[in-house]
Amino acid sequence: MKVRIKFRKYGAMRFIGHLDVMRFFQKVMRRAQIPIAFTGGFSPHMIMSFASPLGIGLSSDGEYFDIELQEPINGEEAVRRMNAACVEGIEVVSFRQIAEEKKMTGMTILSAAEYLTTVSKGTFPPDWKEQLNRFYEQPQIRIVKQTKRSEQKVDIRPMIYKLSVKGEAIYMQNAAGSAENLKPGLVMEAFLHFLQLPAEEFRFSHHRLEMYANVGTEGQRRLVTLESLGKEITDVSAH
Repeated sequence: MKVRIKFRKYGAMRFIGHLDVMRFFQKVMRRAQIPIAFTGGFSPHMIMSFASPLGIGLSSDGEYFDIELQEPINGEEAVRRMNAACVEGIEVVSFRQIAEEKKMTGMTILSAAEYLTTVSKGTFPPDWKEQLNRFYEQPQIRIVKQTKRSEQKVDIRPMIYKLSVKGEAIYMQNAAGSAENLKPGLVMEAFLHFLQLPAEEFRFSHHRLEMYANVGTEGQRRLVTLESLGKEITDVSAH
């Protein structure tokens, strides 16, 4: 049985890197006595894959990883046990059964992620909210993207699905996953360039709200949460 686990990451734990998060959840699995499956061979390890590692310093309400179980376990009971083994800053939200096919893992089907961004250092001009709308209405938003070997100009506008003002914060929904992946920091860099403001005078806090899969037909985007593609595990005896 394959299961998708959703969790929150906040507070001091947002400064913990991806490898440490993996190790943390391996310990949680043991302490919570979750019947997770292991790989074979001389060095077996837990079958666990994360949809999209979260950058250091970012908090989130919508992180996901998939596991394989040796035997079924009630979802609510699994969440309770895991949270009892967790620390302040990590909270398991749901534990749901997902399709068995490899092509349905969170890592494979991830298509978009949404963020809430706030300014932690620096000051926008008084009309920044109107300017954000003008920025988003541009047909192209070109940035210089650094790679390991070179730098190239990229149009990120097609990868920004939504961009709007939410109170004093900026809400954005961007392409995410293996095919295309746009980090919120790059969008803010482009916005600062549009405002003709020096990037070094600003710092931003990014909070990931949710992650999505695209279940639309060719050419039509229809996004649903990774959590919604799973189902509650209640009647363990039926498996």
